[in-house]
Amino acid sequence: MLEELEGEGHRTISSQGLAHQSGVTSAQVRKDLSYFGNFGKRGLGYGVTRLRKEIRLILGLNRRWKVALVGAGNVGSALYSYKEFRRQGFDIVGVFDVSPDRVGQRWRDLTIRHVDDLKEDAERIGMEIGVIAVPARAAQSVADRLVAAGMRGILNFAHRRIQIPTAVALRTVNLSIELESLAFAIKVLHAKPSPDGKRRRAR
Repeated sequence: MLEELEGEGHRTISSQGLAHQSGVTSAQVRKDLSYFGNFGKRGLGYGVTRLRKEIRLILGLNRRWKVALVGAGNVGSALYSYKEFRRQGFDIVGVFDVSPDRVGQRWRDLTIRHVDDLKEDAERIGMEIGVIAVPARAAQSVADRLVAAGMRGILNFAHRRIQIPTAVALRTVNLSIELESLAFAIKVLHAKPSPDGKRRRAR
C-alpha cells in the first residue's frame, strides 16, 4: 500500500488515510505504530517514504532473504514465477524435487536439484527460508529436511499441518480455507434484507 502511494507521488498520509486503506480505525493505526516509535507529526501525518522504510525494517524486509523452494510442480512453478517475491527481498536461490522428470531441468537461471542435495546446498548458499510446495503426504518429511538444513522459517503451501521445532517460524497458506472464507463473505454481502431493514441469511 505504501509503495503504491509513494509511486503515485504522495508525500504524506494521515492516520485516517492509513485506517481507510487497512480496514481499521485511525486510533488503532496510531496505537500500533506507537509501539515501534514516533513516525508521524500531529497535524501533518506520516511521511510515506519514511514510514515505508521503517515498516520494512520492523518486518525484517530491509535485507535480502535466500529461499529454498521444495516442489517443482504446478504450485512450485507458479511461486517461482511470482515476481513480487524478488521485489520484496525474497530470492528463490534453490529449487528441489524428487521426480526424475523434473530434477535437472532449468528454470531460468536455476537447475532443479534433487531434494537429497538440499542440506548441502542450503549450507553452501546460505538459505534461510524454506517453501513447501509438495503434495500433503510428503509435507512432513520435507519439513523435517528443511529443519535439518538449518532453515529459520518455513512457508507451507501443502494442505496438511506439519510439526516443526519451536525455534523455526512456520506459516501455512491454505488456499481452500481462504476461498471458503471468501464464499462466506459473498453470502453475507448478498443476504436479502428483511422487512425490518435487517439482512437475512441467504439460502
